Amino acid sequence: MTVYFIGAGPGDPDLITVKGQRLIRNCPVILYAGSLVPDAVLAGHTAGRVVNTADLDLDAIVALLCEAHARGEDVARVHSGDPSLYGAIGEQIRRLRALQIPYEIVPGVTATAACAATLGCELTLPGISQTLILTRYATKTVMPEGEALGDLARHRATMAIHLGVRHLARIVAELKPHYGDACPIAVVYRASWPDEMRVTGTLADIEAKVGQTGIERTALILVGRVLAAEGFADSSLYASSGATLPHREIEA
Repeated sequence: MTVYFIGAGPGDPDLITVKGQRLIRNCPVILYAGSLVPDAVLAGHTAGRVVNTADLDLDAIVALLCEAHARGEDVARVHSGDPSLYGAIGEQIRRLRALQIPYEIVPGVTATAACAATLGCELTLPGISQTLILTRYATKTVMPEGEALGDLARHRATMAIHLGVRHLARIVAELKPHYGDACPIAVVYRASWPDEMRVTGTLADIEAKVGQTGIERTALILVGRVLAAEGFADSSLYASSGATLPHREIEA
């Protein structure tokens, strides 16, 4: 028996790995975060028990995992995006280890990747930014020392900010001293879902633009010059040289 923490992807049911889909279809027990994972992700399942865990606390979820373990039934524990990022699987894994219940993590497509796709951009460009920072805005969860938004913004790297759109005004205020008013920024609501919305602008005007949409949750903020860069150098990956292509790809 194994508990599989499966990344269901950002919302589009096609954006799930083959392995994740196979496990969902074959596991006899499915526990899924119904508020974030669309029902279409579960299409074709043969599970005898399917539980939406949106309203369950940690103890109740672990109790269900223990029951499945006692029956010798594999569990598809389905989370949105990639479960290793803000997936709250750490505390579940800690409990499973203490109970000696086997588990495995199955990666998924991140919301950041889905946002880059819908915006049609690359998040790392030569001479513009070669670093991507994934973070969240501090609300209930206190940020560790050195990880406040202003500390991270000093790098002026491409940044993806989770769970912060309700605090957009404060986020913009913390970013402006480091990125400047003209820096491009995008707010993407429910990336890859049918009701996806994209709002693009600069740090100077994004608050007003987002305010007109009513977006207050389930949105990712992307900021950085890569979002509107034009005058960047070509990558060395496909540069003409005497090296063979496989060597160029390895060294890129």
